Formats: sequence, structure tokens, C-alpha cells
Amino acid sequence: MTLTRAQIVAETRQWLGTPYRHQASLKGVGCDCLGLVRGVWRALFGLEPESPPPYSPDWAEALQQEALAQAAARHLVRIRPDQFGPGDVLLFRWRAHLPAKHAAIVTSRAPDRMAHAHDGAAVAEVAIAPWWRRRIAYAFRFPGVTDWIRTENRPGASSGRAGPC
Repeated sequence: MTLTRAQIVAETRQWLGTPYRHQASLKGVGCDCLGLVRGVWRALFGLEPESPPPYSPDWAEALQQEALAQAAARHLVRIRPDQFGPGDVLLFRWRAHLPAKHAAIVTSRAPDRMAHAHDGAAVAEVAIAPWWRRRIAYAFRFPGVTDWIRTENRPGASSGRAGPC
């Protein structure tokens, strides 16, 4: 299947305003950050390649494993964190010593913006401000994306390393 960045962004934006619901993934009804990525995947590809196990809000701290990044790597194409573009998935870690546990989908470039589901709010499109940029741990591209972007280093982009930002 071939896929354009515009298709990914258009589907992602249809989720804006969906209320935050832990472990949910239903457009307009409720989702968490993983549920947003899962829902966009279903809209673009059909069935999900795997179902996530039940997880608590503190799952990353409890596991101390890069479970989210490992799952993403099984189904998405890993890219350098400083090379993301519209339609790509970003994973964030809250602290340098913790695993990545938050996901977002990039919706625009120049200015860089993303859509994400945040506890206590609805899916929103926000700027990838310096606070977010410092916390990017991983970046992935959906499989089959046919329109590539230039891959120059952008000012303020992360270092490209997969570890703590």
C-alpha cells in the first residue's frame, strides 16, 4: 500500500477534539496517545497488527523497558528524531532515565506541529515547542509513505540519538 503524508495528517486531524480516555481508541468517543496512533493506523491500513496489553498510567515507570518504542519498531519505520515530517510518529520520554511513554503524530512543518492526546484534555494540535523537542526520544514513519521530505538538520532539532533527549 502507498500512503501520502497528507492522508496521514488528514486522518489525524479528524481525531481533534476526541476526549482523553485511558486505553481507548475510538474517534470522537475517547482515546489516549497510543489510541490515537492505533486509530490512525486502522483508518489507513485496516486491522491493527497487534493489540496492546492492558496498561496502567504508570506502566513505563513500572516496566523500565522501552515497550512503546519496541512495539513501534515492529510496525513502523524508524527514522532519526531530527528528520521527522508531517505524518510521522514521535515518542517522548518525560525524564532522561525513564522509557518513552507518550506518542504524537506530526501534522505540519514550518512551524512544526503535532496532534496528541493528553490526560485531562482532548486530542489537540499543538506546536512542537522546545519543551516537547527536548523530550523526543524516537521518531517513526508509517510504512508505505511515498512522498519524502528533505532530510536536512533543522535548527532546534534533536540530536538524532535514540536515547534520552
